[in-house]
Amino acid sequence: MATTTAEATKTLVNYRTDGGVAIIEMNDPPANTYTYEMNRQLDEAILKARFDNDVHVLVLTGNGDKFFSAGANIKMLASVDPVFKYYFCLHANETLLRLEHTPKLVIAALNGHTVGGGLEIAMAADIRIARRDAGKIGLPEVNLGVLPGTGGTQRLLRLVGKAAAIESRYPRRQRGAAASALGSPPTGTVCRVIPHRHKAVEHRVLSADAANAMSCHPLRCPVP
Repeated sequence: MATTTAEATKTLVNYRTDGGVAIIEMNDPPANTYTYEMNRQLDEAILKARFDNDVHVLVLTGNGDKFFSAGANIKMLASVDPVFKYYFCLHANETLLRLEHTPKLVIAALNGHTVGGGLEIAMAADIRIARRDAGKIGLPEVNLGVLPGTGGTQRLLRLVGKAAAIESRYPRRQRGAAASALGSPPTGTVCRVIPHRHKAVEHRVLSADAANAMSCHPLRCPVP
């Protein structure tokens, strides 16, 4: 198992609640890249929010101002064998499916660059809200000769349509894949852009949006 003792005891996902909103923060700055242990903690946080009757909305974000997440930890992947990589990718997909199927509203608050597996995490949310000038958004794996491995192609197609999804995968397009949060990503990737504020204020804005959406979210049905 490619999990060090230090990593196993480190808090890689911060969790707190505020007025019916669970704020889940990936905590491995500056890039907030995920490992098996981070995904385990993310999975636990999702379940914790699900079972909390006082939580109606999940807000997922990254620690710091530079990255929401840059995806999988490349250093970790380079140190493990193919069998571990297979189970790591399988677990990552299962974690995002749990997030996607959570019967509560899920908002991805894009506080910085959101690329590769980071965008795949964001696309598993119901809504993506980006901070103005937060950074780049895209799936640049094609530049490395690989395909997104955690549902990126499937979710992108559902969000933006077939033509836009295919266009965004071409290398020429990829020079700007990672497009600015001001609107260059294919329409539908980002639902809203908010002004650059202090993070605590951003969370308040998102919490207000979430509260307004709680009673009318069309994709989620309350449990009787």
